[in-house]
Amino acid sequence: MFLCVELKADENKSKEEPLPLNDPFVGDASLSGGVKVLSDGTTSSEQKRLDIFTYKLTGLVQSDSNSFISLINQDGENVTVEINEEVNEGVKLIDMNQKEVVFLVEETDSYLIMNFKNEIKETSEY
Repeated sequence: MFLCVELKADENKSKEEPLPLNDPFVGDASLSGGVKVLSDGTTSSEQKRLDIFTYKLTGLVQSDSNSFISLINQDGENVTVEINEEVNEGVKLIDMNQKEVVFLVEETDSYLIMNFKNEIKETSEY
């Protein structure tokens, strides 16, 4: 006993949806284009501070001999910063605990406090 099946070419084609133009594995950079618009009146200290806002805190390791943090930017690049090392020129990692890290903006003597919820707070005292 044989079964004969006749298929038409149109029935055999799969109905695939077109692929999206953005890459879902890139993250937020695909939505914003990764472009930062700054006004002409932006000072160098404001530029340095804005550069920190492009990073997210992903991890930290603290010991008696050495301490460092791991940051990721909007393009997915990982950056490892040791205590007392500069992230950007004039922005130095000075302290950390289990919940947050503290950067010193040397030009203005202000502090940026970043936590794991991607909240960054600027303060004049630490």
